[in-house]
Amino acid sequence: MERDHRSPVASFLSDTTPTAGEPLTLGESAAHHARVKRLEPGDVVRITDGAGTAGTGPIEQLRRGAIDVIVQSVERRPRPSPIHLRIPIGDRDRMLWLAEKATELGVSTWQSVRFRRSRSVSPRGEGEAFATKLRMRMVGALEQSGGVWLPSILPEADVSATSVPDDPPALRILLDITGEPLFELAALAATHEPVVLFGPEGGMESAERDALLSSGWRAAGLAQDTLRFETAGIAAVAVLRAATLGASR
Repeated sequence: MERDHRSPVASFLSDTTPTAGEPLTLGESAAHHARVKRLEPGDVVRITDGAGTAGTGPIEQLRRGAIDVIVQSVERRPRPSPIHLRIPIGDRDRMLWLAEKATELGVSTWQSVRFRRSRSVSPRGEGEAFATKLRMRMVGALEQSGGVWLPSILPEADVSATSVPDDPPALRILLDITGEPLFELAALAATHEPVVLFGPEGGMESAERDALLSSGWRAAGLAQDTLRFETAGIAAVAVLRAATLGASR
C-alpha cells in the first residue's frame, strides 16, 4: 500500500487500537468533528486509542454517522512518568479547565476529592454526568495536543479515602502555602510516583490538613500568595513534569 506522508489534519480517539494496513471506522462524534472541520476523503487523520498507540492514514469515506479510515502507519509511545492528580470538588468550569491542561501535561490519573468546604460550592463538579463531561474535555485536549495517553478517572472519594499507589512508593504531596518549595521535592519524582492533592476554594480545614500530614503527606508550596485551586494544580503538574523530563534525559 502506498504510504501518504502528508501531516494529519485532525486527531481522533478510538475505542479500537489502530493497526497498520487495516481499515478503522470512527463513530458519530468523529463524524461530527469531521463535518465541523470540513474534512474530505483523502485527508490524512491521526487516530489514538488513548493507551499509547497512534496511527495515521487517509479518510476513505465520510458517512453521516461514521468515518472510514485506512490506517497506513502506527507508532507506540511509552507512558510518561506517572503523575497522579487529586482534585478538590469545586467549581465545575474551573475543574473542566484544569482537566484539559492536566491531560496536555500527561497526568496519569485524576480523582475528585470531597473536602468539607466542597459542600458549599455551587455549581460544583460531581456525579456521573459531570464525570462524563470531564472525560469528554480530556478527550478533546488529547486530540488537540497530539497526546496518546488518556488519564484514568478514578471514582470520587472523601479526603480520608484518597487513592494513593502502593508500588512503587508514592510521593504524597499536599499543596500548602506553608510547605517546603515544591521544586525541592520534585527530584524525588524520578523514583517515587508523585500524587498531588490540594484543597478547594477557601482551603481545607485544619483538621483535614493535620490528618493528611500525620498520614504521610508532605506539605509543599508553590508561591508566596494563595493560589486558586486550578492554578495550583496546573503549576504543580508543570513543575513535576519538567523534573521527570530532566531526569529521563
